[in-house]
Parts: sequence; C-alpha cells; structure tokens
Amino acid sequence: MKLPIYMDHHATTPVDPRVLEAMLPFFTERFGNAASRHHSFGWDAEGAVEKARQEIADAIGAEAREIIFTSGATESDNLALKGVAGVGAGTGDHIITSKIEHKAILDSAQHLERADLNVTYVPVDSEGLIDPDDVRRAITDRTILISIMYANNEIGTIQPIREIGALAHERGIVFHTDAVQAVGRIPVNVNDDHIDMMSLTAHKMYGPKGIGALYVRERRPRIRLAPLIDGGGHEHGVRSGTLPVPLIVGFAKAISLAVQEAIQESSRLAALRDRLNEIITSRLDEVYINGSATKRLPNNLNLSFAYVEGESLLMGMKDVALSSGSACTSALVEPSYVLKAVGLGEELAHSSIRFGLGRFNTVEEVEYVGNKIVETVNRLRALSPLHELKKGQSVRPGREVESSS
Repeated sequence: MKLPIYMDHHATTPVDPRVLEAMLPFFTERFGNAASRHHSFGWDAEGAVEKARQEIADAIGAEAREIIFTSGATESDNLALKGVAGVGAGTGDHIITSKIEHKAILDSAQHLERADLNVTYVPVDSEGLIDPDDVRRAITDRTILISIMYANNEIGTIQPIREIGALAHERGIVFHTDAVQAVGRIPVNVNDDHIDMMSLTAHKMYGPKGIGALYVRERRPRIRLAPLIDGGGHEHGVRSGTLPVPLIVGFAKAISLAVQEAIQESSRLAALRDRLNEIITSRLDEVYINGSATKRLPNNLNLSFAYVEGESLLMGMKDVALSSGSACTSALVEPSYVLKAVGLGEELAHSSIRFGLGRFNTVEEVEYVGNKIVETVNRLRALSPLHELKKGQSVRPGREVESSS
C-alpha cells in the first residue's frame, strides 16, 4: 500500500490507463482539426469525434446528434439554464431547481434572477431527498425549465429523477439534470428517465479534465438553446470552438468503460464503503451519516463526527485525501449549504467528512483509513472540553430544521 491514499473521487478521478492509451495518438500522430474538411488529417479527426459522440450517446440511451461537447459540466449547466432562458422568454420566465444543486446550477439560477427571471428552490428532507409533490406544487403556467441533479456530490443522495422527469413531461416543461456523479455508477437512460437535457463531464469517470457534454433532446420535444459562445458555428451552432479531439476520444473511452463495468464496480465500491463505515461506527460513538442510508451512490459516505472540527480532522489525516463538509468563502470557513439544507446545525456541519471511494481503492486502504479516522477522532476528542462535558449524552448536537419557505 502506497501513501498518500486518494478518497476524494467526487471531486475528480485519475485517468484510467486504458483511457490514456486511447488518447495518446491524437496528441501526436493523429492531430488534425475536426473542422478541416479538405485533407485526411481533418477527416481522421472528424471520424474520431463522431465515433466518440456515438459511444457517449450509446452509454446514456441517446442519439449521437444529441450530444453537444463542452469544456465540462459547469459549462453544460450554464448552457442548459441560460440557453433555455434565452429562447423561452416569450413562453415563460420561471425555473424550478433545488437547494442542494451544484454551484454551477445555483449561480446560473441567481444570474437569471438578476435578469428578471423567477426561480423556485424546492427544499429537501433530512436525507437530502426531494419530494416530487413539492416540484408539482412549484409549477406555474410560466415555468419553462426544471433542473434537478441526479445524485448529490456531497451526500450521495440519488433523487427520484424518473418521477420528476415524468411530471415535467406531463406539463410540457423542459427537464434538465446534472448527472456527473451518477453516470457510470448507477443506471441512467435519458428516455426511461424522461430527461430532456443532461450535463456530463469526463473527469468524474476516470477521463481527462477539460471535456464535458450536454445531452439535448432533439425529438419529442425538440429543445432549442441560445448559445453562450459564438464564433464558427461548431456543434450545430450551439457551442462554437475547436474540438479537443484527444479529450473527446478519452471521454468516450472513459464513459464506455464506466458503463460496461458499472455493476461489478458499484458492487465492489459499496462493499468497501460499508466496510469503512463499519470500522468507524463500531469503534466511535456520536458519528452520524448524512444523506440517505439506501438511496445513495455506492461509493459515497458522508459522516459527521460530533465534537470534532472537520478541518482539524483533515489536518490529522494528511496522508489521506478526503473532503470536508465546509467550504472556504473569503477568510471564513462556512458550513456546507447542502448540509444546512438537510437540517444540520453548524456544529455537526463543521464536523462532516466526505469519503469518495474509487476504482483503484483497495481493501487495505479502507482498513488503513478507517483505523486512522478512529485514532484521530479519539485524539481530537480527548482535547475537547465540550466532549468531556457531554460525554455519555445521546442527544444529537447542533440539529436544526430549515424552513421550507
């Protein structure tokens, strides 16, 4: 076993060697511009792009022409929200999303609010789940888009996407989902799930950074988008810019491998995740799981450790790459807005750690990380006067219920 150990696979993943092998020729030998239509280098590059486009479409049940390449999921999310708003002004001015979306969605929604659109942020329950009835109640005759993430990047909660998608289609409303954490880990099919637009990115599935896609339904209904970038009319005029052929080839290889190996890999990761949870919770008291115990990604574990600062815990785990539930904003460390939305008070929100297991993690690494967490938490709690004062109490500290207004 080598140190450091990487367990932050929701943030990014290493490139799979098989993906890198597929990409390498397109950096040197097959380096043509896919838009060069007058020689063999361009034809070769264009052929590679279209083959990749088909492979990505096949992985999610789409048609090749419905895949629009972008620089990543952040751009895809921006294009989905702002693109629909840009062409929908005549039919409506209302968008529905949730309080626990990725910042790419929330910041785009706030941008649209400044442009005089109305946005409803539906709440989640204590497990981070959205009630489809809350979405139904939020719909008005001016609603043009519903955007709900497939699976949350912090607490791993998987939303009832198929039910929400069906509801959107009943009302003739465009439905978008950010599925970067879901594709390749759980079954996703744009037709079965009634999805009209879906954001994807390669680097969450062992592909390269800098390449993503937006699936845009072309029929029943056909979705029209206002482009964010002009210049050249690439990608059916929706997203101009020279296509990064090596990255696209890597993206296709990564998603194909992820989908082909999803059942076996997800089963293995769920077992590792459960073993890690067992090591920690069997030896530590007042450890609380955040998110759903059952409706969650197989590689996700988010725990709050009462009477321990998450940042201090991370500092004690320097040979393990993990993520805290806190986000740095300016000079202040603020609790995760996702954890606040599920009702955690600041004390527990600040004590949360996200474990994101991945393809190359081993049983030995899980044993090491679990034991290291137990050792570090015990050491930090021994230094905490508050823990000594409250030792033996069973009341969960710092729990709050957020208003749904």
